[in-house]
Amino acid sequence: AQFCRRAFCIFNKIGLQPLGNLKLSFFVNCVSKDSFTMKYLTLLFLSFCFYTLSAQDGPQVLEILDPRMEILISKNAKIEILAEGFGWAEGPVWIPELNGILFSDVPNNKAYLWTEKKGLSLFLYPSGMTNHAPNNKSAGSNGLGLDSDGNLILCQHGDRSISRLNNWFFEEPKYDVLVDHFNGKWLNSPNDLVFDKQGSIYFTDPPYGLRNGDEDDLKELNFNGVFKWSAREEVKLVEKNMSRPNGIALSLDEKTAYVANSDPANDVIMAFDVLEDGFLNGRIFFDGNILSQTREGLFDGLKMHSSGIIFATGPGGVLLLDSMGVHLGTIMPGKKTANCSFDKDEQYLYLTSTDVLARVKL
Repeated sequence: AQFCRRAFCIFNKIGLQPLGNLKLSFFVNCVSKDSFTMKYLTLLFLSFCFYTLSAQDGPQVLEILDPRMEILISKNAKIEILAEGFGWAEGPVWIPELNGILFSDVPNNKAYLWTEKKGLSLFLYPSGMTNHAPNNKSAGSNGLGLDSDGNLILCQHGDRSISRLNNWFFEEPKYDVLVDHFNGKWLNSPNDLVFDKQGSIYFTDPPYGLRNGDEDDLKELNFNGVFKWSAREEVKLVEKNMSRPNGIALSLDEKTAYVANSDPANDVIMAFDVLEDGFLNGRIFFDGNILSQTREGLFDGLKMHSSGIIFATGPGGVLLLDSMGVHLGTIMPGKKTANCSFDKDEQYLYLTSTDVLARVKL
């Protein structure tokens, strides 16, 4: 009985109410009657307290702000860590032929493959720094994507290019450069990409692959742009007024482009009308400046779900946004999340969060 009194006092001080509204006097009277009752109820009491503490200490996985979020992801969803120990995990893409997720470890110039059967394996080394371009960092690939023919297309920080993996079967990877210059000047360091239905590539080009960013002596362009490339038209500048263009996605009808601006001074997602000659009517689609004051991370990768909901890595984790920019909620892995990708059937969302690869079931 004395133990129970002390335990109730301790739990009241830390804000817990074990066994709901059970009165202490009732509990003490019961356990005082005989030793069997005392042992049984004490065990029940300790078990409940352990359960309550565990529930309170566990990480918050989902922040649900709109019931529509629960159509896409269960409120009881858990984040599953698949692999860890990377320098900065980025650019995941599902590879149907390999039945796995491929992603970049940017600072280590590597790309890894994770499959359900075999787990983690090194897939590309080097992944994006082959001394093709003048550079002062060893950064490898960042954003990855598959074109309509199933070729792997890479944003290569170190080589300052958009390149294609020459062959899926190799002893050492070889790359075909698709674009590395604009108007005779080296690109900064291509970061992320998206394909339209005609096979054109839209890609962002911030200075993250250069040691001193905008002030780097190797930087030749005086802006950080968004470009469109196709084999027919070569490379075209479509937007040059963003300070840190990063993740990019297209609406389902491809009439609107969304571009994340990973700038702590202006953490927003921009929307643009997509025209043949470029992007027009730039406007703020979602303003994350208030969120980024209290949550880790800036807007980075963007992925369009088949429902039209945008999965945007940013302050706090992965934000779900509808086509009007309404924030439905956030998947919160507990650390900065750079990018995300769906598997073929959108059963899982894969996350590259700082040093880990994780996933959550949809």
